[in-house]
Formats: sequence, structure tokens, C-alpha cells
Amino acid sequence: MKIIILNESKAPDPLNNVEKRCAATPSSAQRLVKKGATLLLEAGAGVHSGYSDKEYKDVGVTVIDDVNDALSTADMLVAVNKPTDAQLALMKKGAIVVGHLDPFFQQSLVESIAEKGLTAISVEMIPRSSRAQKMDALSSQASLAGYVMVMQAANQLPSILPMMMTPSGTIKPAKVFIIGAGVAGLQAIATAKRLGANVLAYDPRPVLAAPVESLGGKFLKIDIGETGQTKDGYAKELTDEQKAKQQEAQRDAIADSDIVITTAQLFGRKPPVLISKDTLALMKPGSVVVDMAATSGGNVEGSVAGETVEVNGVKVIGNGYWSQYVAKAATDMYANNIYNLVDEFFDDETKTFGLNLEDDILAGCVITHDGNITNDMLNNAYKGA
Repeated sequence: MKIIILNESKAPDPLNNVEKRCAATPSSAQRLVKKGATLLLEAGAGVHSGYSDKEYKDVGVTVIDDVNDALSTADMLVAVNKPTDAQLALMKKGAIVVGHLDPFFQQSLVESIAEKGLTAISVEMIPRSSRAQKMDALSSQASLAGYVMVMQAANQLPSILPMMMTPSGTIKPAKVFIIGAGVAGLQAIATAKRLGANVLAYDPRPVLAAPVESLGGKFLKIDIGETGQTKDGYAKELTDEQKAKQQEAQRDAIADSDIVITTAQLFGRKPPVLISKDTLALMKPGSVVVDMAATSGGNVEGSVAGETVEVNGVKVIGNGYWSQYVAKAATDMYANNIYNLVDEFFDDETKTFGLNLEDDILAGCVITHDGNITNDMLNNAYKGA
């Protein structure tokens, strides 16, 4: 089985972001080589994560300068994001493509992959189950995002997070309000609390009050009627009336906060707007808001994808690409996710990736196979159902 690892730093995305993560580390690559896989790494793929080409060579990886020459013989192409159309066009029918394919918002790409007869594994679609936890790239990157957002907010705040008692006087701890208590939100709560802030959090799913409080945060209770979550643990979309009640109840908490971090994202849909410009105007000058969803639509009115801007005297951070700010940690986590995925379905006798589409994990994350889009959720989304 020949696996190619892309160097995605060569081609900046539309927001001029240079991808710093890599889909393999020397350690994960060595484990795959030991299993009997042949690994080819595009030169420089690990440099931004602190891994030299030599480190990969030393564990049996072949480093190549021009990946295009090898794509036609690859059995699997592994990336962090989406391969280019030109790269996909060079791949043989039946080859496997793995990465963050953003399938709900990349219909034409998914249809193109299917038409080429390629099998696509979209890591965002890996189910949130006990067995799949070790492969869950969405959660591993979101956890790092929660940490990074707190650190970026702290760097922009003209004060400090912890209480400080000195002969010169006492500085009160910063007030941090985190909206959304999923993976990113919980890590943000833990990070802000460790840095000494007073942390308040809200999530429409009452079941998350316990995890918030276990991390030392206070849970803001808002009665907006019946809410819930999907079978994979994602928050269900609220009605317009529920959104209005939620925003009204959150207004005082936002106005009283030094830092607000929004982490609300809906699986397969555009994120909800949680904070209006009018609400931002209630915050103290110098306050900071971090919009985790800025690059996919935004939770905050006035946030700009890829930028930090000032709105009504409040700094709004919409930088996105959060885990790339800690590229080595992000690469280490993602590479382990990919290794665990390959290892789970690797046939030790034939040295191939076993595509058993009856398996619950592959049934969720394999989105194209044998010329068809195989995921029912995607097919319904594309039809507007």
C-alpha cells in the first residue's frame, strides 16, 4: 500500500493562510512503515511543525520533490485539508483520499471526486463514538483551538487574567464568558480557569452544566424551552424565538465580561449569529471577543474572517486556523488520528486498507466510493432535504 503525504504549505488558501500542519510525523510514519505500508512524503511537509525531511527519511519514508509524478500510483493520498483538483485528476480509479474535505460546503468537489472513481474519507464525518475517539480529528483540533483562543484573547486584553495582590494594590481577575461548551469551549474554560480568570459559560444543552462546573466554571442557566443534541453530540439548531431569548439573556453577561469567546458551530450548517454590534457596544472599551466561527460565517456581527478588527471599541478576533498557531501539537494530534484510522482497517496479510462500508465508522466517514456519493446525510443536504 503506497501512501502519499502532501506538503500543503506550498499553496496558500483564499485568505492567504499557509497551512502549517502535516498529516504525518516521523513517529506515525515509522509505525505505518513497520506495518508494511510504503510512505512517500512531499519535501518540506513537516518543516512548519518542526520536523525535517531527514527525520522522515531516517524512519524509512521516501521524500520526493514533485508529488505529481507519484500520484498516479498512490493507493492513498493523505492531507490535512483538500487536495487540489489537479492532484485529484492524476490519481488512479479506486484510490483513497483522506482529509478535512468540508463536504457540506464543497458539493462540487465531492461530486468531482465521485466522478473520478475515487474513495473519499472526510475526517469531519468520523462518528463521535467510543471506538472512533482515537480517530476523531475534528475534536483533537477543536481542543487545541479552545486553548489558542484564550491565549490570543489574553494577548489582546490590556489587563491580566489572574487576580494579583501587590503592595501597590489589588488587580481583580478578568471575567471570561464562553458561549458553547463543546470540545473547544470546554478546553477554553479549562485554559482560562488555569490562568486565573473568573469563568462563566453557556450552552443550550443543559447536560453540559456538569462538565463546565467540573472545570471550575459557572454555568449560566437560560430557560429557552426544549433543546437537545444530535446522536453525535452536536447542538441542535434553535428556533428563531429561542435564539432571540438566548441573546437577550446573554446580553448582561457579555456586557460585564472582559473576554467573550464564541464557539457555536452547527454540524453541516452555517453557524448562528450570537452577538450583534449593539451588544458589542455594551462592552467596556478594550474588551476582547474571539469568534471561533469567523471563517465559516461567524458568531459575531462585524467579525472578519482571518483578521482582528475593532468594533465599537472592542477587539474582535476572527483569525481562524486556530490549531495552526500550535502547529507541532496540531500535527502530532492529527498524525495520530490518521495513524489510528489506517491501523484500524489495515489488513496485515494483504497490506491494504480494508474498505468495509458496513462498519459503522467507515459508513459515516466514507463519502464517495465506486463512483457514488455514499453518505445519506450529504445526499440529503445536496438535495436541500
